[in-house]
Amino acid sequence: MLDTIILIIVINVAYMTMTTLRLILVIKGYPKAASILSVLEVFIYLMGLTMVLDNLDNPWNMAAYCLGWGLGVYIGSLIEGKLALGYILFEIIINLEDAEIVHELRSKGYGVTSWLADGKDGQKICMTVIAKRKNEKKLRNTVLEMWPKAFIISYEPSNLSGGFLVKQMKVRKK
Repeated sequence: MLDTIILIIVINVAYMTMTTLRLILVIKGYPKAASILSVLEVFIYLMGLTMVLDNLDNPWNMAAYCLGWGLGVYIGSLIEGKLALGYILFEIIINLEDAEIVHELRSKGYGVTSWLADGKDGQKICMTVIAKRKNEKKLRNTVLEMWPKAFIISYEPSNLSGGFLVKQMKVRKK
């Protein structure tokens, strides 16, 4: 009985991890990889569900199924965080006298578009910086180490075309 419960948990952890990753792959624009993963995902799902349905008189099997489901979502989220697919867009606002950040970020390989703006306390430099999602913390830390008062907003863009990063991606694919 304990073997069955552990097996149900393991099967559902694997299933839900794959489900979470498949959904993320679809959202991030990797439909072929998501389709391939879904074949294995459904096979594992059917194995786990069959084990539970064959033993509906055992509430521990159902509890194991639910526990495996929750753990699978959590583990899938952790894996996605490590994969960090996609890009992150930063909007950064600093005081005009700190304008060297533009050159510093460019020297570190980031594509930076900057412009002057008027803020409540005077002239500001506004910047748009795009980076791979796996570099999000590194970019944020770089900005805040050098300019602790920087105002930063970050978000994931849904579509990219043209610009510094897209040109870099085309060069690497050749």
